[in-house]
Amino acid sequence: MGEDVVPSLFSELRLALPWGHIAAKAWGSQHGSPVLCLHGWLDNANSFDRLIPLLPKGFYYVAMDFGGHGLSSHYSPGLPYYHLNFVSEIRRVVAALKWNRLSLMCHSFGGSVGGMFSCIFPEMVDKLILLDSVPFFLDCNEIENFLIYKRNLIEHTLQMERLPKKPSSVISREEMLHRFLQNNSQMNECGELLLQRGTTQVATGLTLNRDRRITLLEYAFDFISREQFEHYITKLQAHTLLIKANQGYDGVRRQNAANKETLGFMIDKLKSVLKERFQFVEVPGTHYVHMSHPHHVASIISSFLQSRDRIPAQP
Repeated sequence: MGEDVVPSLFSELRLALPWGHIAAKAWGSQHGSPVLCLHGWLDNANSFDRLIPLLPKGFYYVAMDFGGHGLSSHYSPGLPYYHLNFVSEIRRVVAALKWNRLSLMCHSFGGSVGGMFSCIFPEMVDKLILLDSVPFFLDCNEIENFLIYKRNLIEHTLQMERLPKKPSSVISREEMLHRFLQNNSQMNECGELLLQRGTTQVATGLTLNRDRRITLLEYAFDFISREQFEHYITKLQAHTLLIKANQGYDGVRRQNAANKETLGFMIDKLKSVLKERFQFVEVPGTHYVHMSHPHHVASIISSFLQSRDRIPAQP
């Protein structure tokens, strides 16, 4: 390994919160420029294990587990997993680490959380890196359903609380991995890495660490309209890099022409509002390209982190 990249060794962090703790893993020196790494929905901090060792030293990379994910505490009974609560977790982590300014590197759902944080606290975010992700989720054709989503989240939370408490299911490693890949075909060999942090080994198999309340994805996502998107990004001060995988996801729920059109709308608006502060690069790979083929994105991210100039055009 060259001297200009981060050592592969990492340390575990445990940051106290009112309901428990946020778990995280860190690479590099605490004196380096901070980069907070945000994983995707139902994933965990291991999402960045293969990428961060390829990135430049001089930065302090901290990959956190969102609440209810990985090794972080579950939310207390009665406290739902609202999208804004995840945004608040970033602010709590930043305060615990005593950072005044940071960069964010986000994958998938982490991008919507990091994007919202970057617009609410624009003075705190220097650079925003979106890995096959967007800073907000738009549901342009279903604005009338926004209130339905919020109602469903409340009803789902109450329903889950009425269910009797039962022990976590114990499943063999092979079956657990099979279910992972069955639910997400783009994960492929990355599933094993996420299982290492997302499960606990018991005598007869594995149990999932995550809170079962977070499994209904679209209820906890915060969908916004085009008008809201246009207003929100005017608050964004960060230099922003969006890396799209050519075989990745074009939308949060369905891959169709409407999602591709929505992505095009967001990219065009980011270009027009942020101007030279926005960069867009498409790379070969799936939604988990930063795990399966991290070298496809490492040099792009390294150039972006180390310079305010535009990254070189990709062949």
